[in-house]
Amino acid sequence: MQQLILAAFLFLLATSCTLPTAVDAGGSAPKAQSGPAPRPHVVFILADDLGYADVGFRGSDIRTPNIDALAASGARFDQFYTQPFCTQTRAALMTGRYPLRYGLQTIVIPSASRYTLDTEEHLLPQAMKDAGYATAMIGKWHLGHAEKAYWPRQRGFDYHYGMTIGEIDYFTHETHGAVDWYRENEPVVEEGYSTRLLGADAVRLIGAHDAAKPLFLYLAFNAPHSPYQAPQESIDRYAHIEDPTRRTYAAMVTELDDQVGKVMEALRQKGMLENTLVVFQSDNGAAASAKFAGEIDVSKLKLPCSNLPFRDGKGTNYEGGTRVVACASWPGRVAKGSVVDEPVHMVDWYPTLVGLAGGSLEKTRPLDGYDVWPTIAQGSKSQRHEVVYNVETFGGALRDGDWKLVWKATLPAKVELFDLRRDPYEKNDLAAAHPDVVARMQARIQTLAVESRPALLLEDVMKAAMSTLFTAPALPGHESH
Repeated sequence: MQQLILAAFLFLLATSCTLPTAVDAGGSAPKAQSGPAPRPHVVFILADDLGYADVGFRGSDIRTPNIDALAASGARFDQFYTQPFCTQTRAALMTGRYPLRYGLQTIVIPSASRYTLDTEEHLLPQAMKDAGYATAMIGKWHLGHAEKAYWPRQRGFDYHYGMTIGEIDYFTHETHGAVDWYRENEPVVEEGYSTRLLGADAVRLIGAHDAAKPLFLYLAFNAPHSPYQAPQESIDRYAHIEDPTRRTYAAMVTELDDQVGKVMEALRQKGMLENTLVVFQSDNGAAASAKFAGEIDVSKLKLPCSNLPFRDGKGTNYEGGTRVVACASWPGRVAKGSVVDEPVHMVDWYPTLVGLAGGSLEKTRPLDGYDVWPTIAQGSKSQRHEVVYNVETFGGALRDGDWKLVWKATLPAKVELFDLRRDPYEKNDLAAAHPDVVARMQARIQTLAVESRPALLLEDVMKAAMSTLFTAPALPGHESH
């Protein structure tokens, strides 16, 4: 245990998790139906570690006809940004605030940790409930698991089915030898592939819902996060893919797509589709490095996912880590085949959805998000000039207009500056040529650092390390004092 704590501590000191920024705003979306919109049902579907290039509408050989159809029926986002890790992104969605505001800016909440998303934050489902919505969550939470007070049912959701932690076996639903699978706060032991079980529960819930009452359904799949597992019949659909891990990963993405299709069909059969805003996106980029691939042994496999054409992946602040697959559909309200080529960040969903719900933001702490509905529905210019992708002990990353600064503050320190309008793939570091821009953006990051709450993970690791070190037995041949 002592070795694990020290290894984790050294990893945290050695790793820079600075966050990438959004890219320049370019095109605009065609206008859809004008005038005030009725309060929609909202179905928010979140994938886990899905590669930017791993859906059909981004050119993948992986078959995703339902996700492609969803994107074609509404808008796809070409500059949608998240945090580089799943806890951070999920917290940003739930609060409308950057994770640095409440101590979740570093990596994720580990299984052994007892901290949580600040219980004083007024979360999105609470705001939607205040607006008269039925609220349900199906799937992965990963925002606090040590006490029931931290679970979805206690944080604003009327209903929850799924897991509380980050990574589970798809068939046994276990993590670290214990089942992490619940319905309404009670553990459930059942057979089935998790992606199919979550999709089936969403279909059941939609079918049983009274359509006269607005619904907010947060459907958070754990797919295609590692471990790479899929039913054999789905793997066999990709027999032409030579690499076995890529073959399984492709099957996982298609299994996810199958469930998206079933949810859309359930909305159609219930007569809810015409008044439902459906969002689909990933929580971050796919893993491009073994150290961010989860708790699996990758020594004998090639990581199967792709964030091309962008740089790097999950856990980094480059575009591949935080620019994600995203689309939204609402018949008659979001123009078919439209493209949102404006910077949008995960924190923007909170004020956008609460605004569509006719709700109030009075109970929230100061938001970092903007209401982006005019950008999505009418093609209006984004309000964003600055995008903060993270600020933590190890550094930070910031967008100011077209400029993006990535600052690795741990020694040896490194500062990179990119012009995202001309270089969205982050190939040309311009820091040496523009010292004034670097100085201005570093000063802004310093200001944000002063405003930040210390990272709860670092506090947790330090406490565990100090406790273990100072209660360990004396070395042989040495006296304890």
